[in-house]
Amino acid sequence: MDLVKLKSFLYAAEQLNFSEAAKRLHLTQPTISHHVKILEHELGTELFDRSGAKLRLTEAGRLLLPSARDLIKKCGDVKEMMTSLDNEVVGELNIACSTTAGKYILPLLAARFCERYPGIRVNILGCTPPHIVPRLLEGEANLGVVSSEIAGEGTESQMFFNDYITLIASADHPWAVRPSVSPDDLLGERLITREAESGTRRMMLAELAKHDIALDDLNVLMTLGNTEAIVHTVAAGYGVAFVSQLAAECCLNQGKIIEVPIPALELKRGVYMMRPKIDNPHRAQEVFWSFIHDPENEDLIRLAEIHQ
Repeated sequence: MDLVKLKSFLYAAEQLNFSEAAKRLHLTQPTISHHVKILEHELGTELFDRSGAKLRLTEAGRLLLPSARDLIKKCGDVKEMMTSLDNEVVGELNIACSTTAGKYILPLLAARFCERYPGIRVNILGCTPPHIVPRLLEGEANLGVVSSEIAGEGTESQMFFNDYITLIASADHPWAVRPSVSPDDLLGERLITREAESGTRRMMLAELAKHDIALDDLNVLMTLGNTEAIVHTVAAGYGVAFVSQLAAECCLNQGKIIEVPIPALELKRGVYMMRPKIDNPHRAQEVFWSFIHDPENEDLIRLAEIHQ
């Protein structure tokens, strides 16, 4: 099976449009169409339903799609491995990130990594915590960044950096003149929280439970799936929230919000990097795994601890 024709099918299947596939592959639309027709002839079945106004995959096309992705990925991995034999690290590195804090540190680290290893292209993929391990084990990601250490078969993890969660309020909130607050003070405030899967929310509830405060005891105004949205909603005066200090830093510096000390809560957590355990390690993955703790990167790793 010709990988060039298989790639034409893959891009056409993902876009459901021969012209868009042609643009991505820098080919002409007739060339893509010709490749697909030859592949259909070789397989003895139609891969696309062309009868309607919009291109659709047939059942055979849907069955072929995941295998096509896997074959093309494996072919790329072989090429990268062969190229890397001369000690030049090349290829593509996919990192799935499920934590807000990681989204602030990881891009800076990845950019520095790409400067040192220009033959590697890094892709940072947004991901929810429950999907990190499946994406690693299924080969969709080479590395994962999570806000709690996940123990499981087939993966291993190492400490990345410490993240600090902070309680924030608007600049004109009454708490602005108080040196600190207690967990019980939260009971009378409107609280804005992250979704249930969020590491920040889990940590907040675990700490409050030590003071016999449960989610039902709190006056939750709303739940938002984006930390930046929470910060701006708090700045507008609609409630208080627990967020990663990294996410709050910009608005804190601008004076739009304040950081409210709550000494009774231990709001420090580890952020971890994960990878799959495999017999033949991905070269770029191996290099990045070691790179994050290169002494030259201590300034980035300690960004989360600047205000502590």
